[in-house]
Amino acid sequence: MATSFTISSILLFLLVSLLITFNQTLASPSLVLGLTHSRVSLPIPRASKSSTKRPSQVVDLMEPLREVRDGYLISLNIGTPTQVIQVYMDTGSDLTWVPCGNLSFDCVDCDDYRNNKLMSNFSPSRSSSSLRDLCSSSFCLDIHSSDNSFDPCTVAGCSLSTLLKSTCSRPCPSFAYTYGGGLVTGTLTRDTLTVHGTSPGVTRLIPTFCFGCVGSTYREPIGIAGFGRGALSFPSQLGFLQKGFSHCFLEFKYANNPSISSPLFIGDVAISSKENMQFTPILKSPMYPNYYYIGLEAITVGNSTSATQVPLTLREFDSHGNGGLLIDSGTTYTHLPEPFYSQLLSILKSVISYPRAMEVEERSGFDLCYRVPCPNNTFTNDLFPSITFHFLNNASLVLPQGNHFYAMSAPSNSTAVKCLLFQRMDDGDYGPAGVFGSFQQQNVEVVYDLEKERIGFQAMDCATVAASQGLHKSTN
Repeated sequence: MATSFTISSILLFLLVSLLITFNQTLASPSLVLGLTHSRVSLPIPRASKSSTKRPSQVVDLMEPLREVRDGYLISLNIGTPTQVIQVYMDTGSDLTWVPCGNLSFDCVDCDDYRNNKLMSNFSPSRSSSSLRDLCSSSFCLDIHSSDNSFDPCTVAGCSLSTLLKSTCSRPCPSFAYTYGGGLVTGTLTRDTLTVHGTSPGVTRLIPTFCFGCVGSTYREPIGIAGFGRGALSFPSQLGFLQKGFSHCFLEFKYANNPSISSPLFIGDVAISSKENMQFTPILKSPMYPNYYYIGLEAITVGNSTSATQVPLTLREFDSHGNGGLLIDSGTTYTHLPEPFYSQLLSILKSVISYPRAMEVEERSGFDLCYRVPCPNNTFTNDLFPSITFHFLNNASLVLPQGNHFYAMSAPSNSTAVKCLLFQRMDDGDYGPAGVFGSFQQQNVEVVYDLEKERIGFQAMDCATVAASQGLHKSTN
């Protein structure tokens, strides 16, 4: 039955479910702590207790990423015996979490995913190696490290000092974790994680990998593997925070194709022999150090020698840590602030001669759509101008064809409609000034060189890279 919810009722529902959990697991209210928030900084990254090898001794990893309509999924092999849970690979957050409970998992406002075959849940009761994290764990402190007013720990009036002054063997209290448009609640859990080396058949076991076992969510139907720089993040717990990772996202036409996957490399293999790439420095936000910010200097349209200058907020932070361009695999499209976004649209309008498809703009929410000729209902090379992003340190990236204007449907009557898949940044002077989304990273090798504090870009045919790694299976 479809039910109408307000934001306040949804939050009340989640709070009540958490408080019930507290009453069942906590004997003393002094163990109730604060909460973390995905857009609030965690403590400076440090070595995880679950990592028993030095980063230089860790075997490199290669994991396949499956493309879906709004991101890239990585399969987490958790538990004994192993349960395979598909979650989003997200560079814009730290916590790794999975939906827990086949019948008890509840996602509010997730009707679009009700019968989605990609949804899979983890059952701790079916894993002999699963256990709740303890309140004395450093990860428990991390997940309860902010003053979010919606957290049941905060509502209960308890402080972090309570945890810092004591040690205990009780389970870590339940947590809430918020995203830009969603919220999840659950418990910190530890279990064995199996990851894959770069050679076929080579695996490595992470005995006490810490993740969120989530039972209730709002607008977050599928789990997330956080690739940020906090202690809880996926690369941090595996010992790669001082190394790095890279990915090569397949273009959108491969979405939901089970025969081909995008390669994700983690460790030395991801950052070695990359000196010919163009790198831009990772900007360090004083308030949000766990996220990957880069500086955008200009955007060039076509062969113009004059670049569109961007506001200083896209390459500098204010005293509160707001600003910068966040590179985020968990956001689908690139978002740019006003009035710069509208200025870019004006320049594109002045050099594109195709007729506008304004009815598609109204229906889709995209701001610039055109009708392009498709002889015999076949796509041809369009005469759209190229778009080049110019980053700090003289690094530039010409967006591959298909990363800016993309077809909204198949051709009909020898025409098709293509829209600019950029969006306007939400109003507000907090958080990042802009976001570089995953759609604009297709057919681009993106290297996160964390050792040298830089991110590199290189246009590349990611399907060819996938085939070279055995990630493209023939359908014949």
